[in-house]
Amino acid sequence: MSFSEKYGPWAIVSGASEGVGRELARKIAEEGVHCMLIARRPAPLDALAGEIRREFGVECVTASIDLAAPDAAEQIKAAAGDREIGLYVSNAGGDPEGAKFLDLPLENWAAQVQRGISTVMGCCHHFGRAMRARGKGGLLLIGSGSCWGGSAFMAAYSGIKAFDLNFAESLWAELRPHDVDVLYMVLGTTDTPELRRLLAARGLPLVSGLADPADVAQVSLARLAQGPLYNWGLEDDATGHLPASAATRRARVLAIGEATKRIFGG
Repeated sequence: MSFSEKYGPWAIVSGASEGVGRELARKIAEEGVHCMLIARRPAPLDALAGEIRREFGVECVTASIDLAAPDAAEQIKAAAGDREIGLYVSNAGGDPEGAKFLDLPLENWAAQVQRGISTVMGCCHHFGRAMRARGKGGLLLIGSGSCWGGSAFMAAYSGIKAFDLNFAESLWAELRPHDVDVLYMVLGTTDTPELRRLLAARGLPLVSGLADPADVAQVSLARLAQGPLYNWGLEDDATGHLPASAATRRARVLAIGEATKRIFGG
Protein backbone atom coordinates (compact mmCIF):
# COMPACT_ATOMS: atom_id res chain seq x y z
CA MET A 1 0.00 0.00 0.00
CA SER A 2 1.02 3.60 -0.51
CA PHE A 3 1.53 5.87 2.50
CA SER A 4 -1.91 7.42 2.10
CA GLU A 5 -3.56 4.01 1.71
CA LYS A 6 -1.88 2.65 4.84
CA TYR A 7 -2.09 5.73 7.08
CA GLY A 8 -4.95 7.77 5.62
CA PRO A 9 -7.35 9.21 4.97
CA TRP A 10 -6.80 11.33 8.11
CA ALA A 11 -3.87 11.80 10.48
CA ILE A 12 -3.87 13.50 13.87
CA VAL A 13 -0.69 15.30 14.91
CA SER A 14 -0.59 16.45 18.52
CA GLY A 15 1.90 19.14 19.42
CA ALA A 16 1.76 20.35 15.82
CA SER A 17 2.28 24.07 16.30
CA GLU A 18 6.07 24.12 15.97
CA GLY A 19 9.26 22.10 15.75
CA VAL A 20 9.08 18.40 14.94
CA GLY A 21 5.28 18.34 15.11
CA ARG A 22 4.99 21.09 12.51
CA GLU A 23 7.37 19.26 10.15
CA LEU A 24 5.56 15.97 10.65
CA ALA A 25 2.26 17.57 9.70
CA ARG A 26 3.75 19.04 6.55
CA LYS A 27 5.32 15.75 5.45
CA ILE A 28 2.17 13.76 6.18
CA ALA A 29 0.13 16.24 4.14
CA GLU A 30 2.69 16.03 1.33
CA GLU A 31 1.84 12.32 1.13
CA GLY A 32 -1.80 13.19 0.45
CA VAL A 33 -3.19 12.52 3.92
CA HIS A 34 -5.68 14.97 5.46
CA CYS A 35 -4.51 16.39 8.80
CA MET A 36 -5.98 17.37 12.12
CA LEU A 37 -3.54 19.58 14.02
CA ILE A 38 -3.70 19.74 17.80
CA ALA A 39 -1.91 22.01 20.25
CA ARG A 40 -2.78 24.57 22.88
CA ARG A 41 -2.20 27.79 20.90
CA PRO A 42 -4.71 28.34 18.07
CA ALA A 43 -2.83 31.03 16.10
CA PRO A 44 0.17 28.95 14.95
CA LEU A 45 -2.12 25.98 14.29
CA ASP A 46 -4.39 28.04 12.05
CA ALA A 47 -1.41 29.50 10.20
CA LEU A 48 0.05 26.05 9.59
CA ALA A 49 -3.32 24.65 8.48
CA GLY A 50 -3.66 27.39 5.88
CA GLU A 51 -0.13 26.74 4.67
CA ILE A 52 -0.81 23.01 4.34
CA ARG A 53 -4.07 23.51 2.45
CA ARG A 54 -2.41 25.89 -0.02
CA GLU A 55 0.73 23.84 -0.61
CA PHE A 56 -0.57 20.28 -0.62
CA GLY A 57 -4.26 20.53 -1.48
CA VAL A 58 -5.46 18.34 1.38
CA GLU A 59 -7.99 19.09 4.07
CA CYS A 60 -6.51 20.41 7.29
CA VAL A 61 -8.42 21.28 10.45
CA THR A 62 -7.28 22.37 13.88
CA ALA A 63 -8.32 21.86 17.50
CA SER A 64 -6.97 24.00 20.33
CA ILE A 65 -6.58 21.52 23.18
CA ASP A 66 -4.37 21.58 26.26
CA LEU A 67 -2.86 18.09 26.21
CA ALA A 68 -2.24 18.33 29.96
CA ALA A 69 -5.97 18.70 30.69
CA PRO A 70 -7.52 15.68 32.45
CA ASP A 71 -10.03 15.28 29.62
CA ALA A 72 -7.62 15.99 26.74
CA ALA A 73 -8.04 12.54 25.17
CA GLU A 74 -11.82 12.93 25.26
CA GLN A 75 -11.52 16.34 23.62
CA ILE A 76 -9.34 14.88 20.87
CA LYS A 77 -11.79 12.05 20.25
CA ALA A 78 -14.64 14.56 20.05
CA ALA A 79 -12.69 16.76 17.64
CA ALA A 80 -11.94 13.78 15.40
CA GLY A 81 -15.61 12.88 15.28
CA ASP A 82 -16.40 10.28 12.63
CA ARG A 83 -13.24 10.89 10.60
CA GLU A 84 -11.26 7.74 9.83
CA ILE A 85 -7.93 8.29 11.59
CA GLY A 86 -5.26 6.17 9.98
CA LEU A 87 -2.28 7.72 11.78
CA TYR A 88 -2.01 9.12 15.29
CA VAL A 89 1.15 11.08 16.10
CA SER A 90 1.98 11.94 19.70
CA ASN A 91 4.60 14.66 19.57
CA ALA A 92 3.79 16.76 22.64
CA GLY A 93 5.52 16.15 25.93
CA GLY A 94 8.70 18.17 26.24
CA ASP A 95 10.07 19.32 29.59
CA PRO A 96 9.72 23.09 29.91
CA GLU A 97 10.77 23.03 33.58
CA GLY A 98 14.46 22.08 33.59
CA ALA A 99 14.35 21.79 37.37
CA LYS A 100 14.95 19.30 40.15
CA PHE A 101 11.89 17.34 41.22
CA LEU A 102 11.57 18.75 44.76
CA ASP A 103 12.15 22.35 43.68
CA LEU A 104 8.74 22.74 42.00
CA PRO A 105 5.17 22.05 43.11
CA LEU A 106 3.93 18.53 42.46
CA GLU A 107 1.21 19.81 40.13
CA ASN A 108 3.89 20.90 37.62
CA TRP A 109 5.05 17.31 37.29
CA ALA A 110 1.52 15.92 37.38
CA ALA A 111 0.73 18.02 34.31
CA GLN A 112 3.68 16.43 32.50
CA VAL A 113 2.42 12.95 33.42
CA GLN A 114 -1.05 13.81 32.13
CA ARG A 115 0.31 15.18 28.86
CA GLY A 116 2.97 12.53 28.30
CA ILE A 117 1.24 9.39 29.58
CA SER A 118 -2.51 9.62 30.26
CA THR A 119 -3.43 11.57 27.13
CA VAL A 120 -1.19 9.36 24.99
CA MET A 121 -2.74 6.20 26.41
CA GLY A 122 -6.28 7.45 25.91
CA CYS A 123 -5.70 8.37 22.28
CA CYS A 124 -3.77 5.21 21.41
CA HIS A 125 -6.54 3.11 22.94
CA HIS A 126 -9.32 4.87 21.03
CA PHE A 127 -7.67 5.23 17.62
CA GLY A 128 -5.69 1.99 17.91
CA ARG A 129 -8.87 -0.04 18.37
CA ALA A 130 -10.32 1.33 15.14
CA MET A 131 -7.05 0.67 13.30
CA ARG A 132 -6.97 -2.90 14.56
CA ALA A 133 -10.52 -3.45 13.31
CA ARG A 134 -9.62 -2.07 9.87
CA GLY A 135 -6.33 -3.99 9.66
CA LYS A 136 -4.16 -0.95 8.89
CA GLY A 137 -2.87 2.26 10.42
CA GLY A 138 -0.05 3.60 12.53
CA LEU A 139 0.80 5.03 15.95
CA LEU A 140 3.90 7.22 16.11
CA LEU A 141 5.22 8.32 19.51
CA ILE A 142 7.98 10.91 19.39
CA GLY A 143 10.25 10.27 22.35
CA SER A 144 13.61 11.17 23.81
CA GLY A 145 16.92 9.55 24.64
CA SER A 146 16.09 10.27 28.28
CA CYS A 147 13.96 7.10 28.11
CA TRP A 148 17.16 5.09 28.63
CA GLY A 149 17.81 6.26 32.20
CA GLY A 150 17.24 8.86 34.87
CA SER A 151 19.23 11.99 35.59
CA ALA A 152 19.17 15.03 37.82
CA PHE A 153 16.78 17.64 36.42
CA MET A 154 14.82 14.91 34.56
CA ALA A 155 13.11 12.83 37.24
CA ALA A 156 9.59 13.11 35.84
CA TYR A 157 10.60 13.58 32.21
CA SER A 158 12.84 10.51 31.98
CA GLY A 159 10.25 8.40 33.79
CA ILE A 160 7.52 9.48 31.36
CA LYS A 161 9.69 8.75 28.33
CA ALA A 162 10.66 5.33 29.70
CA PHE A 163 6.99 4.50 30.14
CA ASP A 164 6.23 5.59 26.58
CA LEU A 165 9.06 3.44 25.22
CA ASN A 166 7.78 0.28 26.90
CA PHE A 167 4.18 1.17 26.09
CA ALA A 168 4.99 1.59 22.38
CA GLU A 169 6.97 -1.65 22.23
CA SER A 170 4.08 -3.52 23.82
CA LEU A 171 1.55 -2.01 21.43
CA TRP A 172 3.78 -2.94 18.52
CA ALA A 173 3.83 -6.56 19.66
CA GLU A 174 0.06 -6.64 20.08
CA LEU A 175 -0.84 -4.82 16.86
CA ARG A 176 1.68 -6.20 14.37
CA PRO A 177 -0.52 -9.27 13.60
CA HIS A 178 -3.21 -6.77 12.56
CA ASP A 179 -0.91 -4.78 10.22
CA VAL A 180 -0.95 -1.71 12.46
CA ASP A 181 2.49 -0.11 12.79
CA VAL A 182 3.84 1.36 16.04
CA LEU A 183 7.08 3.29 16.45
CA TYR A 184 8.76 4.98 19.39
CA MET A 185 11.15 7.51 17.87
CA VAL A 186 14.06 8.15 20.23
CA LEU A 187 15.34 11.65 19.50
CA GLY A 188 18.69 13.13 20.32
CA THR A 189 19.02 16.84 21.02
CA THR A 190 16.91 18.56 18.37
CA ASP A 191 16.78 22.20 17.31
CA THR A 192 13.26 23.03 18.45
CA PRO A 193 11.79 26.36 19.57
CA GLU A 194 11.19 24.82 23.00
CA LEU A 195 14.89 23.99 23.40
CA ARG A 196 15.86 27.47 22.25
CA ARG A 197 13.47 29.04 24.79
CA LEU A 198 14.86 26.91 27.60
CA LEU A 199 18.47 27.79 26.75
CA ALA A 200 17.67 31.48 26.35
CA ALA A 201 15.89 31.59 29.72
CA ARG A 202 19.08 30.32 31.34
CA GLY A 203 21.42 32.51 29.34
CA LEU A 204 23.00 29.50 27.62
CA PRO A 205 24.23 29.34 24.03
CA LEU A 206 22.73 27.06 21.40
CA VAL A 207 24.74 23.84 21.34
CA SER A 208 26.21 22.41 18.16
CA GLY A 209 25.25 19.19 16.40
CA LEU A 210 21.50 19.57 16.83
CA ALA A 211 19.17 17.46 14.71
CA ASP A 212 17.01 19.33 12.21
CA PRO A 213 13.24 18.92 12.83
CA ALA A 214 12.53 18.38 9.12
CA ASP A 215 15.07 15.55 9.01
CA VAL A 216 13.59 14.04 12.16
CA ALA A 217 10.09 14.13 10.66
CA GLN A 218 11.20 12.50 7.42
CA VAL A 219 13.07 9.68 9.14
CA SER A 220 10.27 9.11 11.66
CA LEU A 221 7.73 8.48 8.92
CA ALA A 222 10.17 6.39 6.89
CA ARG A 223 10.88 4.16 9.91
CA LEU A 224 7.26 3.82 11.07
CA ALA A 225 6.76 0.44 9.40
CA GLN A 226 9.98 -0.90 10.99
CA GLY A 227 9.02 -0.45 14.66
CA PRO A 228 8.93 -0.63 17.52
CA LEU A 229 11.96 1.57 18.11
CA TYR A 230 14.39 3.80 16.26
CA ASN A 231 17.38 5.50 17.87
CA TRP A 232 18.08 8.76 16.05
CA GLY A 233 21.28 8.68 14.02
CA LEU A 234 22.01 4.98 14.54
CA GLU A 235 21.65 1.95 12.32
CA ASP A 236 19.15 -0.67 13.44
CA ASP A 237 21.79 -2.90 15.03
CA ALA A 238 24.04 -0.12 16.38
CA THR A 239 24.18 0.77 20.06
CA GLY A 240 26.37 3.85 20.06
CA HIS A 241 26.37 5.37 23.55
CA LEU A 242 22.96 3.84 24.34
CA PRO A 243 22.35 0.69 26.38
CA ALA A 244 20.63 -1.21 23.55
CA SER A 245 20.15 -1.13 19.80
CA ALA A 246 16.75 -1.07 18.15
CA ALA A 247 17.33 -4.61 16.89
CA THR A 248 18.17 -5.85 20.40
CA ARG A 249 15.04 -4.30 21.88
CA ARG A 250 12.89 -5.71 19.07
CA ALA A 251 14.24 -9.21 19.66
CA ARG A 252 13.61 -8.83 23.39
CA VAL A 253 9.98 -7.78 22.84
CA LEU A 254 9.36 -10.75 20.57
CA ALA A 255 11.06 -13.21 22.93
CA ILE A 256 9.11 -12.03 25.97
CA GLY A 257 5.91 -12.11 23.94
CA GLU A 258 6.49 -15.76 23.09
CA ALA A 259 7.19 -16.55 26.73
CA THR A 260 4.06 -14.82 28.02
CA LYS A 261 1.87 -16.75 25.57
CA ARG A 262 2.28 -19.72 27.88
CA ILE A 263 0.65 -17.70 30.66
CA PHE A 264 -1.91 -15.56 28.86
CA GLY A 265 -2.49 -17.53 25.69
CA GLY A 266 -2.28 -16.22 22.12
